[in-house]
Amino acid sequence: MKVGIDSYCYHRFLGDVYPEQQPPATPFTMDRVIDRAHELGCEGISLESCFFPSFDAGYLADVRVRLDAYGFDRVYAWGHPDGLEAGGNRQAKDDMIRHIHHAKAVGATVMRVVGSSFSFVRDPHEPQLRVLSGWFKEAVRVASGEGVSLAVENHIDYDADEILWLIEEVDSPFFGVNLDTANFLRVQDDPVEATEKLAPYVLATHIKDIEPVKGRSVRAWNYFACVAAGEGLIEIDKIIAILSRVGYRGLLAFEVDMPAARWLGREDEMVERSVAYLKRLAAGEATHA
Repeated sequence: MKVGIDSYCYHRFLGDVYPEQQPPATPFTMDRVIDRAHELGCEGISLESCFFPSFDAGYLADVRVRLDAYGFDRVYAWGHPDGLEAGGNRQAKDDMIRHIHHAKAVGATVMRVVGSSFSFVRDPHEPQLRVLSGWFKEAVRVASGEGVSLAVENHIDYDADEILWLIEEVDSPFFGVNLDTANFLRVQDDPVEATEKLAPYVLATHIKDIEPVKGRSVRAWNYFACVAAGEGLIEIDKIIAILSRVGYRGLLAFEVDMPAARWLGREDEMVERSVAYLKRLAAGEATHA
């Protein structure tokens, strides 16, 4: 397994500033995020398509050259913030399929996709999943022809059994999971048990650690806020051990969405600490804090 980051760690620096956050003094570019990942000793990166300044062929080729120069494993991440809107947005489905070609252009063989989000989590899931399975089958036909696998993220929307149903329904070696270690807890599913169920199908990861926020509504998507890896509730060591056991050799990509209060404005420090922690875990040298 290789350790890296998802570019969403720096979402505040890339223009996606949450209400509780302050804009950064110095914004980042996509190139700066890639360079920072290299400075941190990362071996790969997951790049969120929402932060690409252009999808011009020349720009995508430049991104690929930069990634190749660093020897990075890479995942192309499509779907922020609501993905396919639980099967309610056909334009988003067409956009997802177009982005398969962008993924190939930057040299990614895995593309993270998003079926839904917390915005739709309280709506009935079965009709959502049936529409999504058909859309993912359509997308996989395109992706397989490009040599790209699609990895659906558990995006504070579905539990492990529902994600497993999607995988079995799509039934393609080019369709699997982008395992988010924290988002299962956010839908009241056990992250370790979820990993046991889905491990054979994991193509990519978002390694997040979280803790509850006193005073914030338990119904809020960010009731669980992000902390440095190994600092919160998620048994990341057990999850990585499961992935290792099934032979996963993809990217362990640390990710941050809403930082806990003590980490506000300190994302870069959180990322640096977490990358170091994950490297120790990947080497079998650390235990859960």
